Amino acid sequence: MASTRDIGTFVVWDYVVFAGMLLISAVIGIYYAFAGRGQKTSKDFLMGGRRMTAVPVAMSLTASFMSAVTVLGTPSEVYRFGAIFSIFAITYFFVVVLSAEVFLPVFYKLEITSTYEVQGEGGPGER
Repeated sequence: MASTRDIGTFVVWDYVVFAGMLLISAVIGIYYAFAGRGQKTSKDFLMGGRRMTAVPVAMSLTASFMSAVTVLGTPSEVYRFGAIFSIFAITYFFVVVLSAEVFLPVFYKLEITSTYEVQGEGGPGER
């Protein structure tokens, strides 16, 4: 009979996965630190020189909508209550598509990077 494991403890494979995740993140960061030397201005760094397609930008926008609680809590919810909670992840797919097809073309035509740059009539920036 297999022995039961306490939920609050790490075993060897947990440490391997955790260390692998940290190593992959570090390698990506180091690679782009050296490969990103072509960035001359902060605009190049922050907006990719406006050369990115809609899909990665929409994914970035979706990630910015997600809170840290969502990122940290979703795996534990799936572990505890099962894969039915993954329907939540499916809805994020639709958010990415909606962002890419509806919002991003408007942002691109207006040459803005955030909804905070949009000023309506009578807004704080109006004189």
